[in-house]
Amino acid sequence: MQHWTIAGHPAVFDALGNLLPWTSWNAALEREMQFYQQCPVDHGYPRFVYATFLDGEWNLDAHRTDTIPATQNGTGIFSYLKYYELRGGRDPRYLNTACTMGDYLTRETLTPPVGSYASFTRSTGRRDQLPLSADSGSQSDRPYEIQPDKGGIAGYALWLLSEATGERRYLTQALHNARVLAANQREGDESRSPWPFRVDYRNAEGRGPVSGNMTYILRLYDALLSSGYDEFAPARAALWRWIKRCQIPSASAEGRLFAQFFEDHDTPTNRTAWAPLNLARYLLEKRDLIDPEWRADCGALIEFVRRNFTHEEFGVTVCHEQDEDGQAWGGVNSTYGAVLALFARATDAEALALQARRALDFTLYCIDEQGRPRDFSKNAAPGGWQEDAHTDVIHNYVDALTAFPEWGEAR
Repeated sequence: MQHWTIAGHPAVFDALGNLLPWTSWNAALEREMQFYQQCPVDHGYPRFVYATFLDGEWNLDAHRTDTIPATQNGTGIFSYLKYYELRGGRDPRYLNTACTMGDYLTRETLTPPVGSYASFTRSTGRRDQLPLSADSGSQSDRPYEIQPDKGGIAGYALWLLSEATGERRYLTQALHNARVLAANQREGDESRSPWPFRVDYRNAEGRGPVSGNMTYILRLYDALLSSGYDEFAPARAALWRWIKRCQIPSASAEGRLFAQFFEDHDTPTNRTAWAPLNLARYLLEKRDLIDPEWRADCGALIEFVRRNFTHEEFGVTVCHEQDEDGQAWGGVNSTYGAVLALFARATDAEALALQARRALDFTLYCIDEQGRPRDFSKNAAPGGWQEDAHTDVIHNYVDALTAFPEWGEAR
């Protein structure tokens, strides 16, 4: 067999030519989590909290000062809370790190307290601005633009953090984000989502009719309703009605209602894998409580992703992000593996479970012996986008390990 190298590791195969992980999942994940505890602290925050682009030695990328605070830290809170629970709540450092992300989101990333989206979590910014300036939009956001769906990610993460810590300040921001979203919610249809992808926070002028990621706003509404905030019942009902009647059926067609999620793209027809996968994860967690047709709906969402966003590397089917990017970045490929694992467990699908494990085995190669991750396997060195290297990766492995604990030690 030809000798291959993946992200600096010699590729390991079984006798049938199937890719195996280079070490056990538990060992690699623990190395990465320990490595991130060594991150330098600036301005009161670990560097990976306020900066999006770092190399494997914690050096800032001089050419990339742009940041994605809501997605990076929202998914980071998911990861650190889930990993804290996976390890039995025995290491308070992981909970403390989640709190630093929550503190950054609540203290440094909000729009000014005026306008249609006042004091709302920003989707993009600049790492050297603490707090972010009024015109700090970066990547494909214009200076005064925000992305409503990213306020949903941040809001839901902050609600989880408030539940884990009892700290009221996190709930306060989660509740505010939800109220701003509800106040700006519109009726969706077959050509537009309940919020545009981008809006000018000053006057709610929209850009991009479809925002594919509606799941985390739905999660935020659900969470606040469970906490007794009944004011969100009508908004939640309208959002779910659109998802069920319009968005999910679009997965069986061309999937145009899953366009736009990533901060650095603004083509209004650019579909992504991230949004349908995260919707499938939500349905798998809720199942009959939300959607009696969850099996068929999850199947349609996963098949849409497999049909449009998968390719093969080293004999493994891996997932890429979007129509405009064919790379198997760590965030989306680990999301793909996790959602397949959850669906396989829920439906007792052994072949699908193996596909899930192999996709996750592939991304595990991005972690080196020191615990330094790469954002995707073809990166020449550790580091890169912190979302794809770390924050939107760890929680996906935790979900897969929750479904299949035995994968943690297997080779």
